[in-house]
Amino acid sequence: MKMRKELNKFCPKCKHHTPHAITLYKKGRERALAGGVRRHEREKHGYGGQKWPELKRTAKTTKKQVLKYRCKNCSYIFQSPGIRLRKLEIGA
Repeated sequence: MKMRKELNKFCPKCKHHTPHAITLYKKGRERALAGGVRRHEREKHGYGGQKWPELKRTAKTTKKQVLKYRCKNCSYIFQSPGIRLRKLEIGA
């Protein structure tokens, strides 16, 4: 799917329709020292192996793409719910 770099959308902060810049949401780096990560690392050692089954292959052929909209007037950022797409081109 091809999408424009800018769209006129309603800004919840400005309470007006303003131009918004569109970017794709990207997950940040996971925290290595989070409690659950440390616990899982501990349980992977020794006898018994994995705590839960390791995923060998994915069932889905698409990913949910989340779009981030940034208001050009007030720089307020909000996200749209994910859309299932094979490929998303922004600015095409």
